[in-house]
Amino acid sequence: MVASWYRSNVMFLMVPIFPMSELAISDYLQTHLNRQGATPMNRQLYALLRDGILGAAISPGVRVPASRALAADLSVSRNTVTYAYDQLIAEGYLETRAGDGTYVADTEPVLVASPARHESSDADGISSRGQRLLSSTGASAAQWGAFMPGIPDITRFPHHVWSKLQARHWRTVTPALLTYGDGAGYQPLREAIASHVRSARSVNCTADQVIVTSGTHQSIQLASTLLGEAGDSAWLEDPCYWGTRNMVRSSGLTPVPLPVDDEGMHMSDQDMRAPPRFIFVTPSHQYPLGTVMSLARRRLLLEYAARHNAWIVEDDYDSEFRYGGPPLASLQGLDQHDRVIYLGTFSKTLFPGLRIGFMVVPRALAPAFARANAELFRDGQGFLHAVLADFIQEGYFSSHVRKMRQLYAQRLTCLRQSISDEFGDAVISGGEAGLHLALKLAPGTNDAAIVADARQHGILTRALSTYYADPGAAQPGLLLGYGAVPTERIQSAFSELAQVIRRHDAHPAGTDGKPAPRVKAAASRA
Repeated sequence: MVASWYRSNVMFLMVPIFPMSELAISDYLQTHLNRQGATPMNRQLYALLRDGILGAAISPGVRVPASRALAADLSVSRNTVTYAYDQLIAEGYLETRAGDGTYVADTEPVLVASPARHESSDADGISSRGQRLLSSTGASAAQWGAFMPGIPDITRFPHHVWSKLQARHWRTVTPALLTYGDGAGYQPLREAIASHVRSARSVNCTADQVIVTSGTHQSIQLASTLLGEAGDSAWLEDPCYWGTRNMVRSSGLTPVPLPVDDEGMHMSDQDMRAPPRFIFVTPSHQYPLGTVMSLARRRLLLEYAARHNAWIVEDDYDSEFRYGGPPLASLQGLDQHDRVIYLGTFSKTLFPGLRIGFMVVPRALAPAFARANAELFRDGQGFLHAVLADFIQEGYFSSHVRKMRQLYAQRLTCLRQSISDEFGDAVISGGEAGLHLALKLAPGTNDAAIVADARQHGILTRALSTYYADPGAAQPGLLLGYGAVPTERIQSAFSELAQVIRRHDAHPAGTDGKPAPRVKAAASRA
């Protein structure tokens, strides 16, 4: 039996492999039509004949019964048969010969001899590049709740304002907002972004340098494609955001991890003897540790990039939320040699589902980036761009960020207090900005096991060790996001997480290098 199947209602019918004559075709169809099924008869006829042809049961060149004769044999209307034949003729399965009837078309492929294709080492055909990508994926199906890092409180977004702006644009919508857009993005939005980053982040740019993308991942891919060659090296912070590492690898670049210390990415003399093509950094709030790159390190990085024609990609993903003072100036604002590609996103300040980010590129590169963005990704979302432009220009964006900064500061304070209540003098990293902090765990702790256990109890967190390039050198810890958890829920949620940590006989590292005291655990035993 050939593996060619037809589904009619709930029945599976198998087509026999012996070539059919005109009479055999009629007999076969009469046998296999399901007259009580929900599928119309004309569709059944079409599917049975098509499967017979594809499965080689009905050979090329065989004449099919005349529509009138087949209709009489099957006790159906001639229109039913005509429909099936017309559909098969339109799709190339049958062909008509003037004055001679309808025949099965000869469409069997003829393959010429060719060299054997190199087979993937994986049984499902995934390429080696694809396997490298899939081996270190970091995206999670769960994206909301305590303590998922990097997620803002989307329930506080001013939906009514956004709806009002949308309605206003719908009343006067133009074709330009509903078709493919300019490769650089909607011009008023680019102007609004340029104005914002100039004042808030000290970015030196004009609107012509802004390229609107669908987010940081697309921005990294665009920069890697336009400015890099396969095999070029790229310095990455270690630990770093998993998305950056995966985009770099999938773009054909060779990642070179450099450790992060208290001043940011540390470049040794040996590292600097082999200049990279790209340097990917998060200088204002290192992800995931939260370190701020020192001014001395920033100046060194900029001079080194200029001397060796390296491109610095600055990911400024959540710098609007700084709680110990105003946001820090960007690295791009210090650049005197046009070697910095600045990346921003609205995923943290507004909501991730918006999928709008942006790049600020050197003026000389802007036309090429705009063309490449249009060619690779067919830029669109003009309507959303227009709404976001109004949202920024009319002051709603700055107002929302200001309110959320105050809210997140309260939640950060609450989370830090909860950690202190449970574990005393624990080591916390990155608790001055952003939407998460890192709770360091004692060496040897299986933080991935703690994360998996916590998930079973409805608590979401991420293992710090998974952000390192070398698992053997990884430092254990937990990334705790406070943006997506109500303030009143933080204390009880962390108490539940603390129980999970203790269940694994684990404890946070203390500031003196010793295990942090288990405050509540000791109290309960007393």
